[in-house]
Amino acid sequence: MAEKSSVKLHGMWASPFALRANLALKIKGIEFEYIEEDLTNKSELLLQYNPVHKKVPVLVHNGLPIAESLVILEYIDETWTDPPHLLPKDPYERSKLRFWVAFFQPVFDLMRKALVTEGEAQQNTIRELLEKLDVAEEGMKEIFPNGVPSFLEDVKPGYLDIVFYSLFGTQEAAGEFFGVKFIKPERYPLLVSWIEALNQVPEVQEVTPPKAKMMGFFQFLRQKYLPPKA
Repeated sequence: MAEKSSVKLHGMWASPFALRANLALKIKGIEFEYIEEDLTNKSELLLQYNPVHKKVPVLVHNGLPIAESLVILEYIDETWTDPPHLLPKDPYERSKLRFWVAFFQPVFDLMRKALVTEGEAQQNTIRELLEKLDVAEEGMKEIFPNGVPSFLEDVKPGYLDIVFYSLFGTQEAAGEFFGVKFIKPERYPLLVSWIEALNQVPEVQEVTPPKAKMMGFFQFLRQKYLPPKA
């Protein structure tokens, strides 16, 4: 294992991208200092560490900043080499996980768009979203040929699990708030069982924002993107 060092994570509690970096550090058992950022008043350190995008998360390891959540996850796995490993050693297996991570991000963007639009635009977005989720449900059968593992045993969440949960782990609360649920067990049993299995992991529970707090964030999104009711 790498020698004990200074590790800091600049994040924002509602950011799925910061959540995945936070979760990866917890799963790897790395001690770190978490620094909450106010994205309406970004700190000078954040602007200094990530001058290109000026966004969270930023991991600072021994004074060296690493930006972009997926880059951070791979950096963590390559720097702290003791198990559990976030990515498999086999290049082909790694490539499959990277493919699905790239697939899931635009699916999440569609889901968020569907929650904050109305009328025909919303219906078109939902149609496209469900088509993508159909592909994901089928594709995950190759990733989990024996079904989703129990993460409470010897298996720890890895790269794809972390990214998937960061994007869809709060979909139940979002569905309750906005009155529409997309990842339903009758249509997506594997995806739902995956979320449920991850919800049982202590590290996941530790980093997931409380439901009441998420509801407040959803209210902010509604006010920002949806016109007020007449």
